[in-house]
Amino acid sequence: MSITAKPPERDATPAEMRALANPLRLRILRLTLDKALTNKELADRLGRDPGTVLHHVRVLARGGFLEAGKVRPGRRGALERPYRATGKSWRIRMRPGRDYTASVLDAVRDEIDESGAAALTMLRLGVRLGDADLEELRHRVGELGDEFVARDDPAGTPVGILATVYRREP
Repeated sequence: MSITAKPPERDATPAEMRALANPLRLRILRLTLDKALTNKELADRLGRDPGTVLHHVRVLARGGFLEAGKVRPGRRGALERPYRATGKSWRIRMRPGRDYTASVLDAVRDEIDESGAAALTMLRLGVRLGDADLEELRHRVGELGDEFVARDDPAGTPVGILATVYRREP
């Protein structure tokens, strides 16, 4: 399925919630979005031990978030298996929770650190909204995301987008 098509959504299962409530797994999904990578390539990009990365790759593959490619010969004759994100994480709704929110924020911070660049655009506000305005904001943020997913250009510049609406203490 193309990521540009608006797939039907459903609520995440508890197992899917656990699989995605880990910043390293979210990073693996992002890294395998544009091209298939082997466990060794992932470990190198993430600066992690290959055994640790393999554990997380297996969790994601069991959950249907990663798809294993055909085994291929690697350097020095070793066999390697590349993995690619399936897009499943885009089709499920995660229930709000502190663990998942923290994992997303940690993963995005790591992506920004890895890029070595500052954010291209940032908006940080503190406002007070009534129920109807809050619902409209949530809806419009979702529509904006859908609009730009539909514009996905394989030859374009890869960017990440994080829009978070959260309750704050006054």
